[in-house]
Amino acid sequence: MDLSQVKIYRILHIDNIPHILANGITHKDSPKANPNFVQIGDLSLINNRNTRKVIVENGDHSKIIEMITLGDFMPFYFGVKMPMLYVIIQGGNFVEKAVKAEDIIYVACSVESIVNSDLVYYFSDGHATDSFTSFFNKNKITDLPEIIDWAAVQTSYWGGQENLNLKRKKQAEFLVKGDIPSNFIVGYGCFDDPSKLKLISFGIDRQLIKIIPNAYY
Repeated sequence: MDLSQVKIYRILHIDNIPHILANGITHKDSPKANPNFVQIGDLSLINNRNTRKVIVENGDHSKIIEMITLGDFMPFYFGVKMPMLYVIIQGGNFVEKAVKAEDIIYVACSVESIVNSDLVYYFSDGHATDSFTSFFNKNKITDLPEIIDWAAVQTSYWGGQENLNLKRKKQAEFLVKGDIPSNFIVGYGCFDDPSKLKLISFGIDRQLIKIIPNAYY
């Protein structure tokens, strides 16, 4: 796998898509932020990330290259069907209410397009709030395909105490600062035909939409 093949995914409520088409994927602090943004995540985790500082060390734990605050960035995953999606669909933890699969959309972007832009980005080899996770800056971007554990990202089973590190690596993140233009989006994933039709009604080319029920719980 080379960098041109790497896609990153963000899950969002379908009602947020029209704003994204008009303004791009916007950060919560952006002047273009959606005032009617529909939140689907774990509020306690979101609040934690707003103040959580992590060390960027490019895999060398004896060095501190810089420190960043997670809440300053928009997080993307390298795969689908993440543990957080399970919580969002089932409800529980600090998710305000369960969200139906048909209302959750995957928005996919190309890592290469972000790397070739002026956007600031970092990536991790595991869940961003886990103390065992390492963070990397642009100087390590060409090594990303080797740093990410793709078997973990793509695994369908991650439960149990024996799989805690697998679960951590499955949730590796790509972090982007600032707004991402809508033309950086290379595809949309949805649960069923009604969801696809709704996306088409927003003006999205049907060729960019994939129905992927296996990417949901």
